[in-house]
Amino acid sequence: MTFKTYRTLAATLLALLLSLPAYAISLDDAKAQGLVGERSTGYLGIVTTSPSADVKQLVQQVNSKRRALYQQKAGKAGVSLEIMELRTGERLQQMTPAGEYIQDDNGRWVRK
Repeated sequence: MTFKTYRTLAATLLALLLSLPAYAISLDDAKAQGLVGERSTGYLGIVTTSPSADVKQLVQQVNSKRRALYQQKAGKAGVSLEIMELRTGERLQQMTPAGEYIQDDNGRWVRK
């Protein structure tokens, strides 16, 4: 193989590696497949008993971003983080479309 061929192969492999996260499951897909659902606390929860690494990572990333946003909004509104989480959780559960999961007051996952 020539240097040009190696360089092309290396560039192709690099492009494939960089595009791998694009194949991870989206939030909408995870909800539609019943893998995750909305908890009353304002955070996502894992519904399935054997989640993939992609699902675990998705939930962690979304919840981390939500927590930062809730903290910001709570500070602006002059309320505690817990109040902001619960208010937002209630709204998110109300907005959840039929067929997706929400966690009830007893901690059980129910299809809305």
